[in-house]
Amino acid sequence: MGLGNHTSVNNFILLGLTDLVKLQETLFGFFLLFYITNLAGNISIMGLTIKDQRLHRPMYFFLCNLSFLDICFSSVSVPKMLADSLSLNKTISFVGCICQIHFFHFLGSTEVLLLTAMSYDRYVAIGNPLRYSNIMNTKICIMLALGSWVTGYFHSLLHTVMTAKLPFCGPNLVNHFFCDIKPVLRLACTDTSLNLKLLIRVTGTLATTTLLLTLLSYIFIGKFLIKIRTAEGRKRAFSTCSAHLTVVFLLYGTAIFTYMRPSTQDSLDQDRAAAVLFTVITPALNPIIYTLRNKDMKSAIKRIMKKMAL
Repeated sequence: MGLGNHTSVNNFILLGLTDLVKLQETLFGFFLLFYITNLAGNISIMGLTIKDQRLHRPMYFFLCNLSFLDICFSSVSVPKMLADSLSLNKTISFVGCICQIHFFHFLGSTEVLLLTAMSYDRYVAIGNPLRYSNIMNTKICIMLALGSWVTGYFHSLLHTVMTAKLPFCGPNLVNHFFCDIKPVLRLACTDTSLNLKLLIRVTGTLATTTLLLTLLSYIFIGKFLIKIRTAEGRKRAFSTCSAHLTVVFLLYGTAIFTYMRPSTQDSLDQDRAAAVLFTVITPALNPIIYTLRNKDMKSAIKRIMKKMAL
């Protein structure tokens, strides 16, 4: 991409969340706890779904993908943020900054697409249970997952290339705890209106379209739930769906709030707070939400623990 050919800036300085040393130390402990929870929880889910034959079903195939995405997505920004909170040197190279932008948007957009695929899986499972195994066969599951990864990659590549080609002449202070498109664009010494329009329209369209498709799936699911006669059947179906919906609203709410608004100084300050939610907190909460609200996952955990106790 010819990074750095049109810029005199070799590195950026990340301003982080706060300048207060004591608060930085407190945030370090808070974020480290969530990051460890994220790693432990999502690795556990991946291990369970791979090892337990009873979890070799489409829903858990997608959940395993989601867990892997959560680990990678959080790892794009959190380790650097943790290191910066204990260091006076908060610099990141120009190439490192562009790479961070790319992987952050690649993994983030892949996750919203994967959540849409998971909502379709739940729609088929509840709306057409007799044909579920035929409709959601191995080939379809792999295509949906692969399609999410490929689409996410090219969506991110568009923004990465457009950002990398901009000239940066200084200053180099990024008003964020990681390199994101909007705070980096403010440092470019040229007109960035095209970049911002692409960000709002392309990313906004991706987020709103996938959200609408997800909500549409759950509207149909709601109709099917009403028709389920047994209270136990409704409870189990609702439990699985409510866990997924909780994750959807946490991720989509912050994504739409961040990328569909004009870029101002006040909005950038608000974006930093929102970014903490979807980069630190949500990836750590996902495994807790799915395991506590999922009977199959709890049963799998008990089986593994029994085997370990023998």
